[in-house]
Amino acid sequence: MVGAGAFGRNHARVFHELEKSGEAVHLAAIVDIQPDRAAALAKDYEQFGTQSFALVKELVQRGGIHAASVAVPTVQHLEVARALMSAGVDVLIEKPLATNLAEADELIRLAQQHGRIAQVGHLERFNPAVRATLPLITKPMFFEVHRLSVFSARALDVDVVLDLMIHDLDIVLSFVSSPVKEVRAVGLPILSSKVDIANVRMEFDSGCVANFTASRVSTERVRKLRFFQPQQYVSLDYTRQDVLLFTVGEEGSQGAGFVPPGLSLPSGLQIRVNKVQTSPEEPLKAELKSFLDAVRTRRKPLVPLEDGRRALAVALDILNAVREHGRKIDVEGLHRMAPGS
Repeated sequence: MVGAGAFGRNHARVFHELEKSGEAVHLAAIVDIQPDRAAALAKDYEQFGTQSFALVKELVQRGGIHAASVAVPTVQHLEVARALMSAGVDVLIEKPLATNLAEADELIRLAQQHGRIAQVGHLERFNPAVRATLPLITKPMFFEVHRLSVFSARALDVDVVLDLMIHDLDIVLSFVSSPVKEVRAVGLPILSSKVDIANVRMEFDSGCVANFTASRVSTERVRKLRFFQPQQYVSLDYTRQDVLLFTVGEEGSQGAGFVPPGLSLPSGLQIRVNKVQTSPEEPLKAELKSFLDAVRTRRKPLVPLEDGRRALAVALDILNAVREHGRKIDVEGLHRMAPGS
C-alpha cells in the first residue's frame, strides 16, 4: 500500500479483511513519505508481518511484491507508478489517473512496455447499483447527476471536478457510447483556492445531454444519478445501492402499474415501477477483488488506464470551460471581495 492517508488506510483495511476471509493476498508493506504515518498504519497489522517503508525504492529493494495500490497525491502518481511498474509490480492507481493527459499517456505506455496489469481506481464502477443498471441501458437521452458532500480538508489539492465529479463522468461515459460534442460549465471557489462547486452541461454526438452538479460545500451528502431513455426512467442511488426503474407501457403488461397522484395518463397506458435487485457489497472491496483477480489471471482490468484517461480528458475540458466562464464574471475578483479574503 503506497500512501497512508485516508484512501490508503481504507485500502489497507480491505486488503487485510480479504486476507482474513481466505483470499490469497497478504498485505506485505505500507509506504509513505512520512515514516511515522507509515509505521502507525503498519502497526495495526504488524502481528501479520506487515512492514513499513518511507520510500518506494526501499519497498522495491525488499522484493517479493506482486502488486500495489497507489493512493498518493495525484501529482506523484506517475513517479510512484513508474518505479513500481519498472520493478515488475502491478498497480492500481487512485483517481484521477494523473494531473494531465501527457502523464496519463505515459502511464499507459509504461504499463504496456513492462507488461503490467494497471487499473485506475474509479470506485463507483463497482457499486452494486451501477452494476445492476448496466443491463437496463438501451438509449440514454438525458442524465441528471448530483454528488454533494460536506466540506472536508481532504483532497484540496484538486478541484471538485477531479475530486468528486470525475466519478460520475466515468459512469456516464461508460453508459453512453458516443463522443462528447460540447461542454459548458460554471464553477466557483468557496472555502478553498480550488473550485469547490461546479455545474456542467454536456452534450454527446448522439444527442444525449447530461447535467452534473458536484459540491464539497453542501450541508448534506447526496450521491444520485437519474436518466431517461425511450419509455423508461432510471433512478440510481449510489449510497443506498439501489435502483428504481419506471417504465411506461400498455395496461395489462407485466409489472406493478400505478398512476401518480394528479397525473392523468392517456387511455391504455400505465407506469410500471420496479425495484431492481442488487447484491449489497462495499464498492472498495469489490474493486480490490477485481484488481487481484486481474493480477492473478493476467486479464485486462475491468477499469483499465485508458478509461481513466478518458474521464480525465473530459474533466480537464470541464475545468477549461469553468476558467473561461470565470473570466467572464471575474471570479478572482469576487473571491477577493469575499468576507475574510
